[in-house]
Amino acid sequence: MLTGRRGITFQRTKTWKESPDPAFDTKLERIEYAVNERPDRTFAFDEFGPLGIRPTAGSCWAERNRPDRLPATYRPTHGITYFQGCYSVGDDKMWGVNRRRKGIDHTWAALRTIRAARPDGALIYVILDNLSAHLNWKIRRWAALQKVELRFTPTYASWANPIEAHFGPLRQFTLANSNHPNHTVQTRALHAYLRWQNDNARHPEILAAQRRERARIRIRIERGIRWGGRQLTTEAA
Repeated sequence: MLTGRRGITFQRTKTWKESPDPAFDTKLERIEYAVNERPDRTFAFDEFGPLGIRPTAGSCWAERNRPDRLPATYRPTHGITYFQGCYSVGDDKMWGVNRRRKGIDHTWAALRTIRAARPDGALIYVILDNLSAHLNWKIRRWAALQKVELRFTPTYASWANPIEAHFGPLRQFTLANSNHPNHTVQTRALHAYLRWQNDNARHPEILAAQRRERARIRIRIERGIRWGGRQLTTEAA
């Protein structure tokens, strides 16, 4: 019988989706250019959810032989919310808001806050995925008029969005091992963490959580280094 001593261990299998996007490399190069060459003008936008009100397992410090316990049952009577986050690559700052639903109007509102973050009117880049609310023609027209260049991630490549690595610590420090009584308390916890993260962006625990999240979403496996192979020196078409 083969054992770990011979370099083989018993492991779980995992799956991933190969991107069928014909513009896969082109889209990644456009994102790489914005992140590496124009970080002070680059922002990332995404959302996660649904967020319900229920006991959520996690880990925490606790007194020896007296582990923290969460109830195993709950009644889903509070509905759900979605967290929309905006991340400034150059400033290493993130802000966000909880919404009761996804929609074009909320996406538009988030993009307006990003445009307002650089009010000089110069071109900015916004990285986001291919959700239908992001692809709407009204948003595209507004973006063109406001000098907001939308740079979409390839299909099945949400890991290319810089904000994804920041969502991991956000969930870990606010949702894991929690039992929030309602959405108001949950939202306050999310915003309190954002304020702390923006003041402590280089904190070792934040950096460690970001590394774990990048590993989870397979950035290094998919592209080899953080944002993909080569560093670009000219604007991608």
